[in-house]
Amino acid sequence: MPDAVLVSDFDGTMTAEDFYSLAVKRLLPAEALGPWKAYLAGRMTHFNALRTIFSRIRAPEADVLAVIDAMGLDPKLPDALTRLRAAGWEVVVASAGCAWYIDRLLDTAGVCLEVHANPGVYLPGGPLVMEAPPPSPFTCEETGVDKAAVVRDALARARAVAFAGDGLADLPAALLVPDGRRFARGDLAEALTRCGRPFRTFAAWSDIAAMLLDAGGAS
Repeated sequence: MPDAVLVSDFDGTMTAEDFYSLAVKRLLPAEALGPWKAYLAGRMTHFNALRTIFSRIRAPEADVLAVIDAMGLDPKLPDALTRLRAAGWEVVVASAGCAWYIDRLLDTAGVCLEVHANPGVYLPGGPLVMEAPPPSPFTCEETGVDKAAVVRDALARARAVAFAGDGLADLPAALLVPDGRRFARGDLAEALTRCGRPFRTFAAWSDIAAMLLDAGGAS
């Protein structure tokens, strides 16, 4: 069993940009964000909003891979992971996005991580087909991957648990960890502020590793 676990969102947390928003900017008309607006208004699940946006992509795979590259995976990620693991931290990715592009970015960086994400495949010429993961303790209808369930699992098997995220869908998971191990930016930071719950900010994912290590490793 690990001494400590950091559960991390991927899009906008390990990367600078979300895949869905970059795909709309580069490959789709502005109105393609309609499903996302429906999600924010409570008329569509997070999973169905992303799946619908992805289903509208029609482009050569090379163009989509360029979008993935532009997401900006933290270049210091490999070194940060090495230092975290040496201090007793296990890192788990819990994403409501698609494993198709997450796995590509991590493979390119030479990083091996446990990843909970929605499976998918890019068909020739498009679209990106994202499916719900098979039923498990870590799945749910709203996001496909139940991030809060991943955190609860970590809490059951480790002495220290941290969470990092940037989106509204990260809020239930973020609220499960102690204040000093809650890392947020973007929409998650705004939601936590509205709830009156403390959090630590970060500019890049590697900043989170530095803060956890400065706090004394897995202690």
